[in-house]
Amino acid sequence: MTTERPPTIDPAAALRWHRAAPATSPWLHEEVARRMEQRLQWIRQAPAAWCHWEPVRGGLQAHALLRARYPQAPCHVVETTPRRQAFAAQALIPAWWSAERWKGGAVRFEAPAPGAVQMLWANMQLHMAADPQALIAQWQQALSADGYLMFSCLGPDTLRELHALYAALGWPPPAHACTDMHDWGDMLLAHGFAEPVVDMEHITLTFPSAARLLQELRELGGNLHPGRFAGLRGRRWKQRLEQALTERLARPEHGGQLALTFEIIYGHAYKPLPRKPGVPVADESAVSLQDMRAMLRGNRQR
Repeated sequence: MTTERPPTIDPAAALRWHRAAPATSPWLHEEVARRMEQRLQWIRQAPAAWCHWEPVRGGLQAHALLRARYPQAPCHVVETTPRRQAFAAQALIPAWWSAERWKGGAVRFEAPAPGAVQMLWANMQLHMAADPQALIAQWQQALSADGYLMFSCLGPDTLRELHALYAALGWPPPAHACTDMHDWGDMLLAHGFAEPVVDMEHITLTFPSAARLLQELRELGGNLHPGRFAGLRGRRWKQRLEQALTERLARPEHGGQLALTFEIIYGHAYKPLPRKPGVPVADESAVSLQDMRAMLRGNRQR
């Protein structure tokens, strides 16, 4: 995984989805962002400046939480399509009469210069990227030394009920495969991050009907699998799908509602300080006592 792109993502389909994704923050994205924001309480050093990567899809409510946590820190908002960039500006620029216009950190709708921010926030982005390693490299470049990345994405257990249903009916996969959290850790290390911490949890969403379930899935993303159905299906196929969802996904423990599992991966990692000159790096390294004392003093100051 550290040298290859995700094998089950069609790059052309990923680009189409990126351009056409609705300018909304899905409920699941907001909930994941809320849980991730709570983890910031364990990070003592507040960023002098930070970057919110794709906040329209990642969570506009979450952006308000982050601004409240770091009210004096300037924020760079990065949206990579013109339509969502305009939507973000409309949603996040304070009104002319609001005190927020002259209090607190400024909001800049541009990518940060290399090394300009101490925190980069990217919620629910990586699992829809055709080249996630290129995206991770961009994030690493934007961070200053000792800055940190906070991210989340979907994991491989996501939609396991839907995958089983499609397989039982002999249909192609309903979605591309999501990357395992251990592979994300390897990629972070390969792109210059240090001390990656990656964990996961399962969230079960329930729906009153098959139509409501499909609506939620359309808002969350598209099927990027190269082996997906070619072309459109008709009304009869949709009726068969909705019937199968109603029959196979209803759960008595959820009052008969249809249930889907989502695996949520959370991660953070630091961009390390430059190594001190003169300290060799090898399979076995000898460090002088003087160099060791200097490094320990630097860690205590941090």
